[in-house]
Amino acid sequence: MKVIILATFILSVCISSAMLASDNSSPALTTATWSGKSAAAYLDSRMVWWMGWKVAARDHGTFCVSCHTVLPYAMARPSLRASLAEQAPSLPERQLIENVTKRVRMWKEVEPAYPDETRGFGKTAESLGTESVLNAVILVGYDSPAGRLSPDARLALDNMWGKQLATGEAQGAWSWLEFHNSPWEGNSQYYGATLAAIAAGSAPDGYQYEAEVREHTKALCDYLTRKRDSQVLLDRVMLVWASTRLQGLLSPAEQESIMKEAVSKQQADGGFSLSLFVGGWKRHDGTPLETQSDGFATGIVAFTLEQVGMKRDQPQLKRALAWLAANQDKSEGRWLAYSLNKQRDLSTDVGKFMSDAATAFAVLALQNAN
Repeated sequence: MKVIILATFILSVCISSAMLASDNSSPALTTATWSGKSAAAYLDSRMVWWMGWKVAARDHGTFCVSCHTVLPYAMARPSLRASLAEQAPSLPERQLIENVTKRVRMWKEVEPAYPDETRGFGKTAESLGTESVLNAVILVGYDSPAGRLSPDARLALDNMWGKQLATGEAQGAWSWLEFHNSPWEGNSQYYGATLAAIAAGSAPDGYQYEAEVREHTKALCDYLTRKRDSQVLLDRVMLVWASTRLQGLLSPAEQESIMKEAVSKQQADGGFSLSLFVGGWKRHDGTPLETQSDGFATGIVAFTLEQVGMKRDQPQLKRALAWLAANQDKSEGRWLAYSLNKQRDLSTDVGKFMSDAATAFAVLALQNAN
């Protein structure tokens, strides 16, 4: 049944894409190429900058694990290793792993990233909930290719489950940082729960089927199901990705429904704009959201389509990948994306945060297509 539903979905996408391709307003698919070496150089340089930025510094000689720069880097940078003929993780990767491992091992000693004493009531719980999930995603991600769960990754998962909410409206989720900044720190609790599902579902050695884990994953699945229909499209696309890792999260028909909605947002140039995936979100400074295609939305949609089994020669995925290949900044190696919270200068370090994530997801989609 799953194969039939997926085949129906792909067929329907092909039909709608063929209609798009026959439209004279749709450009021909580009044959542009992209540079993995340049992308790696950009990602590495941004990690080096982040690790040395005083604002990112934390106690015990560690640094903050950020949603916009560090987590996407950890997800994407290993995918470039084979094509670049690298024999081991890059130096920034090793420093990142050491940092996360140190904070996981010292979990009961390290200070929260944003303690109540300096940032207001609730921020300690939000910091610990958020970090516990990010640490688990990163260490599990580095273990997964080898097929064995390391003691440090298992400890990170234990820390994560220890912060899972056991009661209340958000039972099954985690307290999540709320700074009114979309997409990662503004109404982002659901997004955080999808990351936890990716961590648990990606853990090797059959981790998600262990008896002591099942109660936690059931509560997580219940939360994600209970809250699904009220989420913005970006978070529901993340849910589809999570469902390809954690068993029992979405049926094939539910995956199909969400991804049909996502691909309906494809623009004439083949890319996707994040502005169409965040509901009615408004910038704090009153400026309009950028509506042009960007690397973040295009990368996430393309990568998730690949995860549910779409072949790269299917029209809508092919057009998205072509957009990504054609829109790498040749001088910097990055893909552009734009802040949802204010109009920023994309040449500044803070203005590059969204491009950090965009570059990582563009790399994931393009590398996976190979």
